Amino acid sequence: MNPVARKSVWLQRAPSPTVEGRVFCVPHAGCGTSVFRNWPQERAGVEFLAVELPGRLTRFSDQMPKTFQDLAAEMIEGLAPYLDVPFAFFGHCWSALIAYEATVALERSDGPRPAALYVSSLMAPQDEVIGRLMTMNEAQLAEELGKTVRDMGSSPHPELVAIYADILRSDLDMSRHYIASDPGPLSCPISAFGWSDDSEVTPDQMTGWAECGETTLRVLPGEHNRIVDAPPELLDHLCSGLRAGR
Repeated sequence: MNPVARKSVWLQRAPSPTVEGRVFCVPHAGCGTSVFRNWPQERAGVEFLAVELPGRLTRFSDQMPKTFQDLAAEMIEGLAPYLDVPFAFFGHCWSALIAYEATVALERSDGPRPAALYVSSLMAPQDEVIGRLMTMNEAQLAEELGKTVRDMGSSPHPELVAIYADILRSDLDMSRHYIASDPGPLSCPISAFGWSDDSEVTPDQMTGWAECGETTLRVLPGEHNRIVDAPPELLDHLCSGLRAGR
């Protein structure tokens, strides 16, 4: 294993050089890495690394790419030094498309390939993106973000909520113009996670992932944003998938 020498602008901290695997966790629309603040740094030898996207938090002045494919390409380049152990991308809702496009790009390249793809609460890339967020106005988006902040146990700051409502609107616009890459079935296994009480995207709406490759659809207990609580059963699946990929 190559030693990890420095921290990337895409990460909050320098990865550990001694782990057996890494899961790169991509924040969902309108959010930064704080959505993963309850997640452990490591579990069963697998490291969880929250990805810092352009245009938010420490990268507020960085330009967000216009397409998921361009964003995935930039992310891969920034994370390249840390793909030296079995790894996977985890994307929830909107960010499932980033995780998917990053996996597609790496499978098309001559470099390291992901051991798995992990997606949560989103339809497959070839299916039409739907959901109540797509029809919300600015005030409604701000209220939705405020709820997310409260779900994480914090009090929303009105000015920050307004800023991130603009980011959320831009993220949703990226979804509206999305045209999925068509690589044929992925060679790595796909784990798709639905949530039993999810009113945003039901597990039945996620069956299209089977067209993208060998897919296991798992329904876990909880609502749409339960991922902020670092559900142990989800973390166990993410770890076991990487160990199986060794």
